Amino acid sequence: MPEASTMQEQRCDVLVIGGGPAGSTIATEMSQKGWQVVLLEKDHHPRFHIGESLLPLNLPLLERLGVLPQVEEIGVNKPGIEMCSGQDGARSHIYYFENTLAGRHPHAFQVRRSEFDHLLLENSKSNGVQVFEGTRVKEVETRGWGDNLVVAKDGKGHQINWKASVIVDASGRSALLATRLGMKERNNRHNSSALFGHFKNATRRQGRDEGNIGIYWFEQGWFWMIPLRDGIMSVGAVCWPEYLKSRHDDLETFFMDTIALCPAVQERLAGAELMSGPQATGNYSYKSKKMWGPGYVLVGDAYTFIDPVFSSGVYLAMSGASQTSAAIDACLRRGKAAEPELILAQRRLDKGIRKLSWFIYRFTTPAIHDLFLNPKNFLRMEEAILSLLAGDIFRKSKLGVSLLLFKTIYWAAMAVNLPKSIRFFSQKRKNLKIESSL
Repeated sequence: MPEASTMQEQRCDVLVIGGGPAGSTIATEMSQKGWQVVLLEKDHHPRFHIGESLLPLNLPLLERLGVLPQVEEIGVNKPGIEMCSGQDGARSHIYYFENTLAGRHPHAFQVRRSEFDHLLLENSKSNGVQVFEGTRVKEVETRGWGDNLVVAKDGKGHQINWKASVIVDASGRSALLATRLGMKERNNRHNSSALFGHFKNATRRQGRDEGNIGIYWFEQGWFWMIPLRDGIMSVGAVCWPEYLKSRHDDLETFFMDTIALCPAVQERLAGAELMSGPQATGNYSYKSKKMWGPGYVLVGDAYTFIDPVFSSGVYLAMSGASQTSAAIDACLRRGKAAEPELILAQRRLDKGIRKLSWFIYRFTTPAIHDLFLNPKNFLRMEEAILSLLAGDIFRKSKLGVSLLLFKTIYWAAMAVNLPKSIRFFSQKRKNLKIESSL
């Protein structure tokens, strides 16, 4: 088929690249502020995506977007987090969100991302956003506030040139702008890879705990178990790249062999059927050197991604997009004079991510295992940790002293078990140098 020669040229105030949670959130909010918004999504929704667990602090965002009732319909109630030893599951502790310091949001939801993302995208349409699915961005030229160019092609090969006052990159892990502008860089403090799939008829917890996410430590990393509707369980293993490099069998065999390394997870999957997957992804952790420049802004995973632990991905994407929308609005109205607002937005986002990252970087250490499985509530320390796990990382709160106490106890535990700690960090340094091929 010869390529269609028809070329169209259109103009908008805000052009959003990507229709995931970050893209839909910022597109909706910018449209609500009165701007003409276009969103380009390369796929057609609904489409599969991993990352099905939300945080309690997602709920105010969903309410503000006007979709909370719909999310309640498609979601599984998530009252807490069950953290377990992977050997037999005998050592475990459930953190209930009702016990956070604020206590305002006592639960979250587990959602199928295909349904959740589609819901958010449809909400953007109903809020006046022009959404073009099956449209892939081919070229981007950033020229400053007011005159940027995006060249895209739809599924029929028709080219459309968009002139936009600002470009918002919400392209997810593709990190389109960061990659093209040479800003994407590997996170030198963290490196992990994952393989995952959906199972039918896995064993669920009973009563109020049915919707809890389960997190299991094992020698090669950690597992998640996320209960979804219709008897489906999302199961994933986040592992050292060195371990994933050792794969010689097909991916499904390797996945099942990995599950066998964690008896507590294997027991819950006895008799379960692998419905979809497995899939794999490598080199999880990266960041962009900049979140914004004249005429463009990066949001969600297009800016940075650390690790799926604590289920923070969707929350960080939506919260970061929402926080950034006011600064973009100011830049559209005042141009370069409003750039300090973007500087403040980035500082606030980065500060919250650093607060969470301290725990993510150390999550697989033996000391963290012990502290999370045997929590102490000195100076409300357990409540502070739970508040952080709920997504309370941006507002001013009373977390500081309690988190400092936790960190002090952590370093003391590392010192007491110095030989084990040295072995762990030696293995981590080795893995930071490994690029996973998955």
